[in-house]
Amino acid sequence: MLALTNCRIYTGLEGLEGFALLIECDRIQGLTTAADLPADCERVDLGGASIAPGFIDLQLNGCGGVMFNDAIAAATLDIMHQTNLRSGTTSFLPTLITTSDADMQAAMTVVQAYRQNHPHSVLGLHLEGPYLNPKRKGIHNGRYVRSPDAEMIAAIAEAGPETVRLVTLAPEMATAADMAPLTQAGIVVSAGHTNANYGQAVEGFSQGVTMATHLFNAMSPWQSRQPGMVGAVLDQSDIYAGIIADGHHVHFTSLALAHKLKGDRLLLVTDATPPAGTDMDSFIIGGQRVYYRDGKCVSAEGTLGGSALTMIAAIANCVHHVGIPLPEALRMASGYPAQAIHVADQYGQLAPGYVANVSIFDSALRLLGVVDRGHLQLFDPTAAASAHAQARALP
Repeated sequence: MLALTNCRIYTGLEGLEGFALLIECDRIQGLTTAADLPADCERVDLGGASIAPGFIDLQLNGCGGVMFNDAIAAATLDIMHQTNLRSGTTSFLPTLITTSDADMQAAMTVVQAYRQNHPHSVLGLHLEGPYLNPKRKGIHNGRYVRSPDAEMIAAIAEAGPETVRLVTLAPEMATAADMAPLTQAGIVVSAGHTNANYGQAVEGFSQGVTMATHLFNAMSPWQSRQPGMVGAVLDQSDIYAGIIADGHHVHFTSLALAHKLKGDRLLLVTDATPPAGTDMDSFIIGGQRVYYRDGKCVSAEGTLGGSALTMIAAIANCVHHVGIPLPEALRMASGYPAQAIHVADQYGQLAPGYVANVSIFDSALRLLGVVDRGHLQLFDPTAAASAHAQARALP
């Protein structure tokens, strides 16, 4: 057993001082005082650092110099996971953007096999496309954007949520018959890259759409006489929405307003691409070269092509630029994503029986380490030991 002591604990429900987190194998055993810890457990003094549930990213195209679309292989997922750990993300959905049926089949095969040994790292596949509205395709390769195909939809549904956790599509481009096999299989359907008007959006919700992909981006906007997809998402309190908090995709004021309206249905995603966790300056996405400059990823035409955002940076942006309290920002990166894809019984809290995925950070929101499926990794033990003396106190 392992005990994390001398730390501030954000459980996902409350903040605690004076307690230790007890871990055995890959599960959390409980929270207890240091005096009540078992005598034979290993104790790690975190020197006043903070801990929270490991972050969950539902939209991750790539990072660490790799892109899942470019190399649909277990080795790519390994690199993505190890890169994620450096920013506190312990679980993710590798995201395959618009491509061929053959690549979609390959991705399902790879993810299904990978999850046999890594079920807590990769929670399933996110298929972002290809059933999108060409008018809102963004950086996606237009030659592969197409209408739903019954045979492929059946294959995705047969794979089920343990393999395909999330599908992003434009609801106005799909019928109820297209979506029914997915929702009946337990796969989350999200509206994205959509030009739906308000009525079409609401109809999509009634047909099983429960989420919106990167709110505000690549979707019909909220206007005075045409509320669009954005207005529909903000109007429907039960619809989840991912949002990219890098300050480039969404103005921080828009993020603040969305949070006021959506509350616990607004969750953080990175939409990260190969530059995240590296110093590379360009890459290919959707058949176009995208350049990483001044903190954002853009094509030569100025189209945003994903981000280089990390989850700990997204949390810091929410706290420092939006004014969201830290406990809530942490939930936006862990508990709310877990709820959106129906895995909140195992992830998103530091509670008995939950998977032992933990992020460790200091008062300046610098990532000091993680517990990954029960295995502790301290990236900078010296900083962890003196975390209580860091410059900025957390809210």
